[in-house]
Amino acid sequence: MATRTSKKVRSELDKPDYVFDKAAELFRVMSAPMRLKIISCLCEGEQNVSYLLSKIDTTQPNMSQHLNTLYKAGVLAKERDGVQIYYRIANDQIVSLCKAVCVQVEDKSGL
Repeated sequence: MATRTSKKVRSELDKPDYVFDKAAELFRVMSAPMRLKIISCLCEGEQNVSYLLSKIDTTQPNMSQHLNTLYKAGVLAKERDGVQIYYRIANDQIVSLCKAVCVQVEDKSGL
């Protein structure tokens, strides 16, 4: 028995491989809970590392490592002001994606 495939599903599968490769890389970058916490904090606006450390329980080296990963992936942008480095969300689509997934997880968990 043949299954019916909608045109929308077929058109998604017709995308070039690089689209799926980039999506997989983004999901890999976003797979760390610490990175999702950082993004959540930065939804409030641009913040420096000291502020992020005051909101998220981790060490400064660990925070820097996660910030660097998000920056290299193009999720975050940064700007230096003297000795402080300020981070902000570079791609608003990331915020939408994170919120959508977190809402789904929260709804499914019944919390």
